[in-house]
Amino acid sequence: MATHAATRNISGLARALAQAGVVSDYDAEALQAQAQTNGITFVEQLLQTKRMTPQQLALFGSRAFGVPLLDLAAYDGENIQKEYFDAKMSQARRVLPLNKRGNRLFVATSDPANLQALEEVRFKTNLVVEPVVVEDDKLVAMIGKLVEASGATLKDMSSGLEDIDVEVTDGSSAADDDGVSSDVEDAPVVKYIQKILLDAIAAGASDIHFEPYERYYRIRYRIDGILNEIAQPPLAIKDKTASRIKVISKLDISEKRVPQDGRMKLVLSKNKSIDFRVSTMPTLFGEKIVMRILDSSGVKLGIEALGYEPDQQQALLNAIKRPYGMILVTGPTGSGKTVSLYTCLNILNQPGINISTAEDPAEIQLPGVNQVNVNDKAGMTFAVALKAFLRQDPDIVMVGEIRDLETADIAIKAAQTGHLVLSTLHTNDAPTTLTRLQNMGVAPFNIASSVILITAQRLARKLCPACKKPEDIPPEALLRAGFKEEDLDGSWQAYGPGGCSNCKDTGYKGRVGIYEVMTISDDMRQLIMRNGTALEIADLAQSEGIRNLRQSGLLKVKSGLTSLEEIEAVTNE
Repeated sequence: MATHAATRNISGLARALAQAGVVSDYDAEALQAQAQTNGITFVEQLLQTKRMTPQQLALFGSRAFGVPLLDLAAYDGENIQKEYFDAKMSQARRVLPLNKRGNRLFVATSDPANLQALEEVRFKTNLVVEPVVVEDDKLVAMIGKLVEASGATLKDMSSGLEDIDVEVTDGSSAADDDGVSSDVEDAPVVKYIQKILLDAIAAGASDIHFEPYERYYRIRYRIDGILNEIAQPPLAIKDKTASRIKVISKLDISEKRVPQDGRMKLVLSKNKSIDFRVSTMPTLFGEKIVMRILDSSGVKLGIEALGYEPDQQQALLNAIKRPYGMILVTGPTGSGKTVSLYTCLNILNQPGINISTAEDPAEIQLPGVNQVNVNDKAGMTFAVALKAFLRQDPDIVMVGEIRDLETADIAIKAAQTGHLVLSTLHTNDAPTTLTRLQNMGVAPFNIASSVILITAQRLARKLCPACKKPEDIPPEALLRAGFKEEDLDGSWQAYGPGGCSNCKDTGYKGRVGIYEVMTISDDMRQLIMRNGTALEIADLAQSEGIRNLRQSGLLKVKSGLTSLEEIEAVTNE
């Protein structure tokens, strides 16, 4: 009778183990009571006693309850239905939704008798739950990996962020917006986004990508020019995340069919805030959002920190001290053109100088400079802004980008009539910039009489000083890369990436600029007037001692600042 009474007090897996004689009734009841006291599952309590191994317990559970047995080690984690993965529930209940077929969801569990956990999954997913028995240690490991990949649970991620405030660019709080749904103001999502932004700033990221796909949702940081996946949050939060970011960026949350651009600010303290440029793009499975971190610290470092060689730096400084003319900075998106331009403007920004800029949008705020955001929808184009600037008594004008003939014409006329004009173009190198202007329709005479200097640039990753290691590169490879015979005199050592905790095992930390600074000489002006090709201009520049991007990069290799592999990746010869 005592045994029968004891068995009545236990249930589920504990009862099955007692009835099978694996443990005594007394031990089963004691283990069940201890598990409740400790706030853990019966399986966890049993395995802590080492009475059974996870494999033995899984095999017993499968046979006792007639539930299929699965080896999670052989299961591809990529196939897991991440939209049904709830990190908090999986950790607390020891259950993991694996795969969905029709209206059936197969759920991994180490305790097939835990009907409460399986019922909770059924309630959350509204699907028929089919349990599958797995080993507890493998289940915990896989849940841990998924939680880590998702950046931990939203609640855990949001802890300790109460003092952070997010503002829109006009300074009004996002919480003041009318008509924001309760879904958008979902506190865990709000705190999770703040955590993602703070981590990106701490990691030195330049961009944050929120990317929805059919089966998963991922977040990536661009660090030192390379995209790295840092989290796979639950797919279910993609719409809330997009809505929240759009609200604080003053975008239309109801419009999901067309791209939108906005701006937001993360207030870290009374004296420090970080601006973000926000871009949304509708994709097949939701809105992709890219946030550019607008950090003005590069401007404040000064021109010496940007990576110009001494002669290149002097040529640029001589050009910006000219009273009039046009200076062009070229390169692909994300090559540091804006920082270069603002470094020049920072040098020129004096009380006696009137500086006006037109940008799309203004990325770096510089006190003392009159900055205007271009708005094509409202009719405020680069050309319109430029015309207005010339009626505002300017000394220096900066145009974010020369995109069309009208903008180019006005900018060139400004440069010809006593103004210093700075602008950017999207071209591969300095010589092709001149032919690009010709292709736009600018007359060769106007190019020759206005452009005084062109800078082409790239950003290369710097070797981590803590772990960079010497590399023995064959002379043939060095010659193929662009080194000359006289460079192979053994007076310098090439270095390559190592890997340490300081650089997160990448071998690189930070970036440095590589530049082609081409001053427009009298001979070059004559060549432009004769409609010279980009190749002819490049040959003339070489004869005048102007280093192209590859040659400038090789100097960084000789100085041990970066690797030959990196220079070959970011420059063409």
